[in-house]
This record gives sequence, C-alpha cells and structure tokens, in this order.
Amino acid sequence: MSIAKRINEVKSHLSKECRLVAVSKFQPIHLLQEAYDCGQRIFGESKVQELVEKEAALPKDIEWHFIGHLQTNKVKYIAPFISVIHSVDSLKLAKEIDKQAQKNNRVIDCLLEVHIAQEESKQGFSIDEVKALMNENAFSELPNLNIVGLMGMASFTDDLECVRKEFRSLSTLFYNLKECVAPQFKELSMGMSNDYIIAMEEGSTLVRIGTYLFGQRNYN
Repeated sequence: MSIAKRINEVKSHLSKECRLVAVSKFQPIHLLQEAYDCGQRIFGESKVQELVEKEAALPKDIEWHFIGHLQTNKVKYIAPFISVIHSVDSLKLAKEIDKQAQKNNRVIDCLLEVHIAQEESKQGFSIDEVKALMNENAFSELPNLNIVGLMGMASFTDDLECVRKEFRSLSTLFYNLKECVAPQFKELSMGMSNDYIIAMEEGSTLVRIGTYLFGQRNYN
C-alpha cells in the first residue's frame, strides 16, 4: 500500500477534532515529500540535526512538531521555525524555549509531557507535578512560551484496557486543567501506530503515527 493510501486510511478513522502528525524521524526526505504531495502538512521529528536538515530541504508550509526528548542546548537550532514542541519535561527546558523564542521574536506553542505509562523509561512530569505547575502559574513569566496542552505515551502492552486507562487519566487531567486554570489548552497529544484509535476515543487531538505510514525506520 502506498504512503498516500495509508495516510488517507488513517485520516478516514480520525474525528474532525483529531489531526495526524506523520512521524518521519529516520525517514528519507523523498518519503516525506511523497506524504506532502498527498496533502500531509504536519510532520513530527525527534532528532534536532535531522529536523534542521529536513526543514531546509522541504516546502516551507510544513508544520514541524518536535516530539522527542529535547536538550536545552539544542533548542536554539529549532526555535526559528518549530510549530509545536510536544515534550516539555522540565521548567529548565521551558525557560530555554522562552529565551530562544524571544530571540527569534516568536511565541512557541508547547505541550507538557506527562508520565502516564508503567515503564520507568518514559520521560515526563507526574500528574501531580503538572497540577502543581499549572496551579502555581509557573509559566506566567515566560511570555514567549505558550503551554497549549499535554502529551503522553501509554505503556507498550497488549492489555488494551490498561492503555485506555492511561489515556483516560491524561484526558481527565487535560479537561480539568482546561476548565480550572488553563483555558488556552487545545491540544492533547496521545496515540501512536498501535493505539491511536483508543487515544482518539479518549479525546486525543494529535495522533503521532510513523511506522504504519512509512514502514520500519532505517536507523543507520
């Protein structure tokens, strides 16, 4: 099946509130161009150098999302063009994004990464840490950083009820914060190739799908 057919198939399953982030890390530029040519405009990358190279080579109306762990010393390279950073996992990183956005005369939309999975290896704030940060208005002095929602990854498991429960916990947090302290919240990034339908059912507005669209990645 072609990339275009796979993209159209995924989009046919998505609600009108949910958008597709085509996760293109480690994929060659010609495959991203193929996805672009069939109408895909949102791409997700997790390596700064790779993202910078692709941004330079591909059309300028692409909406680039950074979805991996972001080191503070790398923020300056993507600050001029990044649309959304999904993976803010510390106040230190948030301050650096604000600083670099200011230098580029931009306001950058960001999501707080929340640890909802059973695996300790996953990054992110705990649910209680996010509640505390938002209730304390911790980002109010960062005018060039716009916290617009949350991101999380479910456990890698065949137990779909466990996955649903984890997504539901993030969705509940999102809507509680939106109602009480964060009316600007608009994005809930959860769901990948193997669980995006469940994520969408639980309120996801951004699903991050790579393997299903492009095939297995070449890590060489």
